[in-house]
Amino acid sequence: MKKVILKCKLKNRDEFEQKLSEIDLDFSSIYWQHDRIYVPRNYKPNSNFPRLIMRTEMKSVDRPAQYFFILKRHIEDSGVDIVEETEVDDYEKLVNIILQLGFKPMAEVSRRRQSLKMSEGNYIYLDKVDNLQGYYAKIESTLVDKDSVFEARQDLEKTFHTLGESNFTDKAYFEL
Repeated sequence: MKKVILKCKLKNRDEFEQKLSEIDLDFSSIYWQHDRIYVPRNYKPNSNFPRLIMRTEMKSVDRPAQYFFILKRHIEDSGVDIVEETEVDDYEKLVNIILQLGFKPMAEVSRRRQSLKMSEGNYIYLDKVDNLQGYYAKIESTLVDKDSVFEARQDLEKTFHTLGESNFTDKAYFEL
């Protein structure tokens, strides 16, 4: 799946959420995610290498955790992220496979997240990341075949500007 993703450090979380609420868009309940990020042994930042992510997600304390395997690859020259995600039953077996394929652990990221579906294929996430100051918002837009990456990114920037935000970053949370 091809996505354009834009992340922004928020000036004020409450104001950001209020602006969305005024147009009848409300975030989900808070849930917890923990990502373990794996990279190839010859990994170099900004070099189109894939990242493999093992995600643990807890949406409610009275339900069991869910586990997801995510392949993520940012194609630098196009600004597109290739993202494939699948739910897994045996976390440990898949981590063993990742290590056997020659990937190494790079980082771990824990966050409390809220999500909001703006439209089909377009989501806003509100994140409080452990060990980072402040809150971040991230908009993901799924591209279909004829979509322009440039126009999609401009639309995401315009959305953030409309909501009074402009402190963009293309870095992953573990790079901040």
